[in-house]
Amino acid sequence: MATNPGAPSGPLSRIASGGELSRFLLALKVCLTGDNAGKTLIFDEIDRGLGGATANAVGRRLSRLASGAQVLVVTHSPQVAALGAHHWRVEKSVSAGPSGEVTTSRVVPLGASDRIDEIARMLAGDTVTEAARGAARVLLEGADAA
Repeated sequence: MATNPGAPSGPLSRIASGGELSRFLLALKVCLTGDNAGKTLIFDEIDRGLGGATANAVGRRLSRLASGAQVLVVTHSPQVAALGAHHWRVEKSVSAGPSGEVTTSRVVPLGASDRIDEIARMLAGDTVTEAARGAARVLLEGADAA
């Protein structure tokens, strides 16, 4: 397989990055799936290194796949997150424990307004502005229209 035009062909395991391999597997899954009823598919940062229109295309493929299966996606992409039917934020904290530092993770389900704020944070970073919230609303409205 060749991952780019003009690139030499080679074994997929040698020439594809982790992100390219994940996207290749997503493409295969979308093309070859028949009945996915009752199946759960998990994709961890399948959109790594992507942005804009390409991340949106991956998100739409995942959304299409979710019409026949339960699909869980770990993402840092606001385009992909906006296309999900449900949205959770994973929070990690470090605190002092009896024998040193303890890292704790928790999963927080997001309602509609929290989802806007989270997608805005994904777009803008630590300082969420009204412009970022507006962009988040546009992404969510576009996802609803899809």
